[in-house]
Amino acid sequence: MQHRTLISSQRGHEQRDVSVVGLGTWQLGADWGEVSEADAREVLQASYDAGVRFLDTADVYGDGRSERVLGSFLRDLPADHGVTVATKMGRLAAQEPENYTMDAFRAWTDRSRENLGVDTLDLVQLHCPPTATVEDDATYEALDALVTDGTIAAYGLSVETVDQALAAIARPHVASIQIILNAFRLKPLEAVLPAAREAGVGIIARVPLASGLLSGRYDASTTFAADDHRTFNRDGSAFDVGETFSGVPWETGLAAAQEFTALVREHGPEGATAAQAAIAWVAQLDGVSTVIPGARSADQARANAAAGELPALSSAFGDGVRRIYDERVRAEVHGRW
Repeated sequence: MQHRTLISSQRGHEQRDVSVVGLGTWQLGADWGEVSEADAREVLQASYDAGVRFLDTADVYGDGRSERVLGSFLRDLPADHGVTVATKMGRLAAQEPENYTMDAFRAWTDRSRENLGVDTLDLVQLHCPPTATVEDDATYEALDALVTDGTIAAYGLSVETVDQALAAIARPHVASIQIILNAFRLKPLEAVLPAAREAGVGIIARVPLASGLLSGRYDASTTFAADDHRTFNRDGSAFDVGETFSGVPWETGLAAAQEFTALVREHGPEGATAAQAAIAWVAQLDGVSTVIPGARSADQARANAAAGELPALSSAFGDGVRRIYDERVRAEVHGRW
């Protein structure tokens, strides 16, 4: 699988290259229905065997369960496994600016180091912090201190909005930005990707399938488990609604996904599924370092990884993505995030 630079020496850190398709492990922690530890390890092994060398997790996924499963899995791999693990911190407390302190950062990173079984965390991302925290000099002074003392090797931010991304990119030692980027969320293409390329900041594209909508497998009769965020967070009552179906209302998303599936049949790579084409479209964008689809089964993990080996998508496919976005989706999401 192709590798790209995620963490650049241009930002004052040791360079790290990662697979262009990674694995998001929210599903292996919580909020997507039950996934057993055995199934989680099968997903991780299938991803690794398929060439995935970037794993994204967070301290809040299953209250540390995802981190602990990853840590156990990595200890069973050869010492030269080449996997980069990015975790996130900041959502174990209320997302209020006063909670983002040096003491809190130390407590959160110490917990993640214990969960993952490492002395130094490869990459730590603030987990969708409030805008005031993104803009506060003290935030970056604290993160720089953690790099200096060897607690973390590099840091980035996982953000909700384009404006937050641009504010973080302007900081000299921010290594990466994680942002929602998929066929239903095109706004980052306008300013975030160009700014990141210019600054040498890596881009981690999350939610590439719009919570599964872009797989083309759902219809009006589809339901999800009660403990799946696609059931309980459609109104944004648990966390930012943009994380669920990319903020696109269910009925609108279904109609747009049907058009996307038709586009894949007409202009996508031969034999590729809608999900694979959706992942490949993001992975092939100039400026994206890695894209992190989740998986709940080994077969799904292998299929996602295979998207990183698809041939270049046609201009007709890209034009179709933009047409669907403009006609079906833009009015719902473009002004919000």
